[in-house]
Amino acid sequence: MVETGENRQNAVILFSGGLDSTTVLAIATAKGYQCNCISFLYGQQHDVEVQKARASAARMGVYRHLVLNIELDKIGGSALTGDIPLPMGRSFDEMKSSIPSSYVPARNSIFLSYAVSWAEVIGARDIFIGVNVMDYSGYPDCRPEYLSSFEKTANLGTKAGVEGGRSFNIHAPLLYLTKKEIILKGVSLGVDYAETHSCYSPDEAGRACGKCDSCLLRLKGFSEAGVNDPVEYQ
Repeated sequence: MVETGENRQNAVILFSGGLDSTTVLAIATAKGYQCNCISFLYGQQHDVEVQKARASAARMGVYRHLVLNIELDKIGGSALTGDIPLPMGRSFDEMKSSIPSSYVPARNSIFLSYAVSWAEVIGARDIFIGVNVMDYSGYPDCRPEYLSSFEKTANLGTKAGVEGGRSFNIHAPLLYLTKKEIILKGVSLGVDYAETHSCYSPDEAGRACGKCDSCLLRLKGFSEAGVNDPVEYQ
């Protein structure tokens, strides 16, 4: 059923089931938004994250959870969707020196476009995304200037933005937080990080590798926060 009308408390949350997006969901919930999560099966080899997303969305009481299959693996160009080697064991300086092979071409632009489309249909103006420029792996679509540009594009290219008097707002509450600060924020909001998934290269049992960029950043954050990482590693 298509909903009409504006609900200022309605929000769309880009939700992977990972540490960052789960924290963002908790933040949006705490702010009083009615949360509508959108997740993607995009041909990622670590699609166990979507299983985690489904479970977390149900447990955290989201209003709706939409899971879309968009098959970016047919486009390729990323270690997450094809046979390109995945970076392992890199230093944190290396992570910031160049864009890694785990970059999925235009992924955040694609994801945000779907989020804007859904937000326009359900009458939401607020879209939350868990990007971060402090502890990140060099992705160009995690920068504040990118988010500002996309927000402007969304408002120029939609009926809601042009005729509806309803401008879209892209929220990135983790943008300037370190992984340590993200984890501490989540803990304060009661996030169960045992139910999150960050690893790009899990084994068949879903256990994290502990060596990919995402695992290393996660482990660093938990260590600096003085909190035990509750997920299982290989």
